[in-house]
Amino acid sequence: MRVAPRGRRDAIIGRHGDAIKIRLQAPPVEGKANRALSEFLAERLGVSRQDVEILSGQASRWKRVRVEGVSADAVRALLSTK
Repeated sequence: MRVAPRGRRDAIIGRHGDAIKIRLQAPPVEGKANRALSEFLAERLGVSRQDVEILSGQASRWKRVRVEGVSADAVRALLSTK
C-alpha cells in the first residue's frame, strides 16, 4: 500500500504498481497518518479499527497492512471499487 499524506481528502487514488495508493488528509506527524489510515480502511471495509494492523512501514509511505476477518482478495475488491 502506498500512502500520500496531507491530501485534500481521504480517498483511494488507484494503483501504484501492484500496490493500492491512498491519499489521506492527516499529516505524517506523531502517527496521525497511520491512525487515519487505520480508520479509513476500517470504515471502508466494514470492520473495527482494532481489526486493522499496520505490519510494517510506520514511518514510510509504503505500508503492509493486515485486516482481521477479511481475506486479501476481498480487501483488494472492496478497495478497488471507489
